[in-house]
Amino acid sequence: MTAEAGARARLVAERADAAARVAALREGLDRILDDTADRDADDEHDIEGASMPFEREQVRATLRQATARLAEVDAALGRLAAGTYGVCETCGRPVGEQRLAARPSARTCVLCAGRRPPSR
Repeated sequence: MTAEAGARARLVAERADAAARVAALREGLDRILDDTADRDADDEHDIEGASMPFEREQVRATLRQATARLAEVDAALGRLAAGTYGVCETCGRPVGEQRLAARPSARTCVLCAGRRPPSR
């Protein structure tokens, strides 16, 4: 298997996992919204103590993260198709096989990633 074929296989598998996670989170959020649609805002507390608004927001935040991850993988597949996969977007040097093995959607080499401020 060529390096490109291996990268494509890793990305396709990662995309399938990310898409399944997004779908499951959307389904979970829909279930929560359906379950709480008829309740009063004051009556949204579980006996266990967790509030339904908190649970909804927690699932929404996780869904945003999973959707962003899916977009990262799609962007990596786009770079692979364009022939720029594995090239640092900042300095133009190779990202590195070990980095891509650990994080197939990496856009930058380790040196450039270390210079960037942490993402929020």
